[in-house]
Amino acid sequence: MAHPLMANAPDRSPRPELRPGVGAGMSVGVAPAQSPALARIAVLAGANAPGRSIRPFVRPTQAQPQRMPPRVVAGATALAVARSLRPNLRPSGLARPSAAAASASVVASVQRGRLCGQRGLVGDRLAPIRATRNGCGIAEPIRLREVDGITLSTPATLNCETARALQQWVRQSLVPDVGRYGGGVRSLRVVASYACRTRNNQAGARISEHGRGNAIDITGIGLADGSELTVLSDWRTRREGRILRDLHRGACGPFGTVLGPESDRFHRDHFHFDVARHRGGAFCR
Repeated sequence: MAHPLMANAPDRSPRPELRPGVGAGMSVGVAPAQSPALARIAVLAGANAPGRSIRPFVRPTQAQPQRMPPRVVAGATALAVARSLRPNLRPSGLARPSAAAASASVVASVQRGRLCGQRGLVGDRLAPIRATRNGCGIAEPIRLREVDGITLSTPATLNCETARALQQWVRQSLVPDVGRYGGGVRSLRVVASYACRTRNNQAGARISEHGRGNAIDITGIGLADGSELTVLSDWRTRREGRILRDLHRGACGPFGTVLGPESDRFHRDHFHFDVARHRGGAFCR
C-alpha cells in the first residue's frame, strides 16, 4: 500500500539554485544551455586576480652557487669576533726541552778525529747507557756515523771495541775485496746495533751481544755508482756472491762471531758481527 506522501514526490533529485552573486568584483553569467539538464558557468576574474599561477623560483645549481651576503647581527658588541677562533701556534721555545732531552746523552761530538782513539772514526761519545734488564747496557757508548769516509746508513750505537773491529774489517777486507766494483764502497747499510734483547728475539734465550754494544748487523754494501750489494739478493750469485763470501770470511779475526745466510734462518739477509770471544777462537758460520 503506497504512503500518502509518495503521491507528491518529485521525479528526480532537486539541484541547488545558482547564487544571485559571487561578491564584489566577481560576476556570474549563465551560458546558453546545450540541453535542458546542463548549464555552463563562466567565472570572470576581478581586477586584483593574478595573471597566472604563482611558481617558486628555481634554486641555484651547484655549478653556480649563490653567495649569501654577510648577515648583520643587531645588537652585536665591539667584542664580537669577525670569524671563528683558532688556537695560536705554540711558541718556538716549547720545542727546546724536547730537543735538549734528545741530545742529553751526547757527551761530545767528534766530526774528524780520534773517536775511540782511532783516526777515521766519526761520531759522538755518549753518556753511559744503563738498562733495567740485567745484562744490558754500555759503560762507554759511542754513536758511530762514519768509518774511514764510508758512511753508515743508520748511526750505530756501540762500544769502542766493536767500532775498532769494524774499522779493521773495513781496511783489511771491505775496501780491498770490493775494489773498483761499482766504483768502490760508499756506505754500509746497518740494520741493528745496540738493543737490549735476547738472541734472535727468542723468549728464554740469553741476552744478545747487541744488548752489550758488542754487535752490529749489516745487510748491504752501497757502491759509488748508486747500486748496492745485498746479502739477501746477491749471496748466491756468481760475481757478487764471491765478493760477499770474501767479506764474510774477512770478518773472522777482527770479530769473534761472524754469522751469515748459511748459519741459520735468522741471518738469511744480513751479516752479524760481534766481538764476543770464544775458547776455540772465532766462531764463523
